Amino acid sequence: MLVLLALVAVGLPLLAGGRGGLGVFTQPSAGFLIGWLPGAFVTGWIAERGGRSPSMVRLLVACLVGGMGVIYLCGIPVYAIFGDLTLGGAALFTLTFVPGDLAKAVLASWIARGVQRAYPGAIPTVHKRPRSGEEG
Repeated sequence: MLVLLALVAVGLPLLAGGRGGLGVFTQPSAGFLIGWLPGAFVTGWIAERGGRSPSMVRLLVACLVGGMGVIYLCGIPVYAIFGDLTLGGAALFTLTFVPGDLAKAVLASWIARGVQRAYPGAIPTVHKRPRSGEEG
């Protein structure tokens, strides 16, 4: 995500509508762009804790919490500030994007599950450290 944002910053037209350049980071949607960084981290963090084969439910929760929740938490306040709106007004505006984002979360979860089944060795696992007094 950091590479994508860097490429956008240098002017590559990688965003919706062929937008790119530093100017996109001064627009009301800048918080959503910046939210991609912690959103991707949280999505991966939740999915990793499902082991080598996380369930479809875990993957969907990861997409909903990280891919929507975290990004909205970053984007709505910035949208309110730049758009001269209340938080409620900015949140209301983003409701128009929720159905499409939900559909994308379901699709991403389904695709991730299929990739895991096809390439199980490509999925990293998180090894829990034994607590003191426990054997590993």
